[in-house]
Amino acid sequence: MGGAVYMSTESERLANILREPLFPCIQCGKCTGSCPISVISPHFNIRRLLYETLNSKGEEIAYQKEMIWDCSTCTTCVKRCPKKVDPSDLIISMRSVLVEDGHLPPKVRDVLKSISVRGNPWNIGQEKRSEWAEGLGIKSIADAEILYYVCCTTAFDPRLQKIARALTKTFQKAGVNFGTLGNNEVCCGNEIRRMGDIWSFDALKEMNLGMFGQFPIKQIITTSPHCYNTFKNEYKELAIDVKHYTQVVSDLIKKKKLKFSKKFEKKVTYHDPCFLGKQNQIFEEPRAILKSIPGLTFIEMDRARERALCCEGGGGRMWIEAFEAKERTATIRVNEALELGADILAVACPFCLLTLEDAVKSGGFEEKIQILDIMEIVNQVIE
Repeated sequence: MGGAVYMSTESERLANILREPLFPCIQCGKCTGSCPISVISPHFNIRRLLYETLNSKGEEIAYQKEMIWDCSTCTTCVKRCPKKVDPSDLIISMRSVLVEDGHLPPKVRDVLKSISVRGNPWNIGQEKRSEWAEGLGIKSIADAEILYYVCCTTAFDPRLQKIARALTKTFQKAGVNFGTLGNNEVCCGNEIRRMGDIWSFDALKEMNLGMFGQFPIKQIITTSPHCYNTFKNEYKELAIDVKHYTQVVSDLIKKKKLKFSKKFEKKVTYHDPCFLGKQNQIFEEPRAILKSIPGLTFIEMDRARERALCCEGGGGRMWIEAFEAKERTATIRVNEALELGADILAVACPFCLLTLEDAVKSGGFEEKIQILDIMEIVNQVIE
């Protein structure tokens, strides 16, 4: 046969799937201009990625683009796009191609394997998941109506376990009838989905939905905005009310179920987590908690609420060191807090706490500013 023959290969089919949602793109560059990673990465350019995707063929869509592992999936690009294009979804789809083919950075491969084998991304035995709760007298969810979903990172990381203990003590003092899943709790799947393993995410979702369905749970409270976002927006079949802890604690204070017995005489500013703030519009509750604490002087950051700068902890960035950055966004954020004269940079996300605290340590700022979760502050002043 003469002439060109078009073969509808799987890779070309995938290329079309990836390209179609990008057709409205007008190459205005607002995605790149607003992207926090593009400021620090020498090669991360969303506008260029969109252009190349729209004008490429087959396998080259996902391959030869190491920059796709740089993205923190903060969705700032989505919020700024005048045509409602979702570059973060494109990047997740590209990652899924590489996951399916096993074409992965070693650390990503290790994380995905750990979740598959141990139910968490930290390669720690599941039997240690509830060690943080020893001596606290926490009920099993079988004996309670509200599930406190702790989160893998909060349950296993020694620094973050302080948040879980502080939140537990606060709930107990307020008379909240809550329990946990103990060692039966498994990963919600938020980060692995954003690393491209959509198959494992679906399996975890099915497992969690089955587990939740075994108990008469009226509400789920999460430590992490990432878990909150997943249960709220990506577990479509979940018919249970989901709250982030800041929503619950703010309500407890409003109803006078929590009373403060001490003053916290510090200047405090607050960092909006991407998955809580710009992705779920939860801005007021964290601030309401801080402003209600006696003696605390609250200072608002310039880049706050939807304009808040991503700490760089999401989208698998906790495990991926994909590029040599000029400066970490967490370091920029800490410097912004220092310029305000803040004593405390408060957070409401485990990932934000780790990235910002690491920036404080690496910058030698331990004597100038402290990173604390909101619950660590609350726990110091309640009766």
